Amino acid sequence: MDRSTLIAVLMGGPGSEREVSLASGAAVLQAFRDMGFRAEPVDVTSCDVLQLPAGTGLAFNVIHGTFGEDGSLQEILEKLGVPYTGAGVASSRLAFDKNLAKEKFLQAHVPTPGHEILDVSAGMTFPQMSPPYVIKPPREGSSVGVHIVHTAEQAAAAIEAAARFSNDLLVEQFVSGKELTVGVLDGEALPIVHIAPRSGFYDIKNKYPWMSGGDGSDYYCPADLDEETTKLVQNAAVQAHKALGIEVYSRVDVLLDAQNRPYVLEANTIPGMTQTSLLPKAAAAHGIPFGDLCLRIADISVILRT
Repeated sequence: MDRSTLIAVLMGGPGSEREVSLASGAAVLQAFRDMGFRAEPVDVTSCDVLQLPAGTGLAFNVIHGTFGEDGSLQEILEKLGVPYTGAGVASSRLAFDKNLAKEKFLQAHVPTPGHEILDVSAGMTFPQMSPPYVIKPPREGSSVGVHIVHTAEQAAAAIEAAARFSNDLLVEQFVSGKELTVGVLDGEALPIVHIAPRSGFYDIKNKYPWMSGGDGSDYYCPADLDEETTKLVQNAAVQAHKALGIEVYSRVDVLLDAQNRPYVLEANTIPGMTQTSLLPKAAAAHGIPFGDLCLRIADISVILRT
């Protein structure tokens, strides 16, 4: 990409992941400036107003969650005729809605936990499946509102808490095993990251202890898996990425059970992009430094959309 191109780094956003997005945006902005590119920050605070610097040649989107990851921002940028990074309108909407993504996974035979959708719009109701299961609001990121229900007595409180975010809750069979994530760049899997939470599971507190005071997590990349299992997990991640039609890049979350069977949970179309985030960790293990990763994402996106 030409270094004269003005890159607007879109960060912040109006959703629950705003602080994380600002950190991602600051890292991406600095990386481009360090490489000699013209890059300007754009702190997006509303879904109603998007002001880009005059002459913007590429919008580098690192707004996690609501607005940035659900297709809304992508639709605005397409109407403006401004090329942007990452997934397009349709694939963003699909990936962001876990209920819709689950349908696509099943259609494409992607290995994924059994599920049901719980409609709580008319009041408290309970899943047909027996515990243990996981309850999730379908359109939130960073494990916001996710609850593991081990006993029937825990169900009502978990459903009530998740229902603060949505009326159509995703209920998934609980899979006990290793928490893994796989970056997919231009259709190819990067080295697997093994996530080991220091307590509980990989919720928002253990993802971002600096923000929420959680215990944090340890990360191992490449994950300590045999070659056959590694290929199985990576293939499942790429299969999920393609099932949703995701362009450019993503990060796919996978659980690996005790029999080394992978179960895809979701695909993140705007994963964290700080120097210590999981996609950059995987890229670094593959020999791609952070700045080069940002540039590759930009280059692939520009070719796709110009």
